[in-house]
Amino acid sequence: MGKIVEHIENAIKDYWLWLFIIFPLGYFVYQYNLEKDVLSVLGVFLLGYITWKLWVHYVQQSFIAGIDWVLLEVVPPRDVLRSPKAMELFITNALYHWSNKGGLEEYWQGAVWFWFSLEIASIEGQVHFYIRTPTRLRSLIETQMYAQYPQAQVKVAEDYTLAVDEISPKSAWMGWGCEFVLEKHEAYPIKTYVDYGLDKDPKEEVKVDPISPVIEFFGSISKGEQAWLQIIITPSKKEYHTHGTMFGHHDWVKEAQNKLEKILLPYSSTREWADQKGRFGTEVRVPGPLDGVVKAISSKISKIGFDTGIRVYYVAKKETWSMNNRRNIRLIFRQYANPQLNSLSRTNSTQGDAYSGWFPASPKTVMRLADRMLTEYKERAFFHHPLRQQLFNKNRVKWPFSALFLAYFHPHTFVLNVEELATLWHFPGQILKVPTLERIESKEASPPTNLPT
Repeated sequence: MGKIVEHIENAIKDYWLWLFIIFPLGYFVYQYNLEKDVLSVLGVFLLGYITWKLWVHYVQQSFIAGIDWVLLEVVPPRDVLRSPKAMELFITNALYHWSNKGGLEEYWQGAVWFWFSLEIASIEGQVHFYIRTPTRLRSLIETQMYAQYPQAQVKVAEDYTLAVDEISPKSAWMGWGCEFVLEKHEAYPIKTYVDYGLDKDPKEEVKVDPISPVIEFFGSISKGEQAWLQIIITPSKKEYHTHGTMFGHHDWVKEAQNKLEKILLPYSSTREWADQKGRFGTEVRVPGPLDGVVKAISSKISKIGFDTGIRVYYVAKKETWSMNNRRNIRLIFRQYANPQLNSLSRTNSTQGDAYSGWFPASPKTVMRLADRMLTEYKERAFFHHPLRQQLFNKNRVKWPFSALFLAYFHPHTFVLNVEELATLWHFPGQILKVPTLERIESKEASPPTNLPT
């Protein structure tokens, strides 16, 4: 009951001006029988709004179709002596392309912010690191990677996903995939490399690297099997409606601060300063169990954030399909969970309970869902979806209609800061001895400067 009252209070605070305008206006329309005129005006506005939305979608899709992409493979050096902090600097300098776009760019040319895909792929046990990027940013990514990892090698690679044509009864492949979401509000961080002490550069023999279980699992894949992971990111432009305003919005940092204030509210009190009459201040006494939560949220918003989507996919020839690997790939993020803060959980799994846990989907439907996710993986799709997917997805079309008409999945994005991303995607240190992880065998050195000409 308390939550219902709270929602009503928030609605009144948010829309009080609308209520103040609508009630007198409604009385005026009723009194003078202007219903038809008002409906005509509202119809014009509605058609104009729909036309505008369709136009923006059209020009954005046209702009996106013109982007030329390239897949870069990054081969890490044999001796990775740097902490994931180096990858954090790389992501910050190479992949954070935030800019203010003017009305001409955004609404006439359809310009959108670029997005990038950080990937780890196991092709029959051979583990590779990839970055998918627009070609115009290739040189920046190469220089920033060499700035942090001088001994690494960056090279253009063929798209490994194209080897799998489709998931269908006539195809030689079977597939299963899922996406991931945060269990709690995105103000709460997941467990990062700092929590594992890697920011202090410990000796190799005592390092505990959270990415090691991922690489070990990917390295255990057998012949005829493949395991893929993609982390798709773009600078965060996520907005929330600001309470008490009609059109006000705020970003994810302010939303996290609001969340923090709400957490601390029961432990805050206003009192008069002892030495100054008439001056009041707020005293906050954080209880011990919440001290780590407050520090973690404060630390997360101190670094830049990315809108993020995460997807994994397991694909194998039908004769080598392993249910164990299909189950295990969904568990590769357990080491990033902190029960007091946040964790990653799977969603949109391409399996029988995709639409309802009570009535499992047929094998034919499951195969079709797996093929759809294969297409989305190939397209690195988490932002700017086709119109059919925006209108006809599980968030809009509820069960049982979603199952009857095979509604699309609705990909969920959330904000991770650069520290969290560097934790999920970085090169493991020397302690990880996975023979199938390709590394640079020898160090490259520049020629001496005193050679005779």
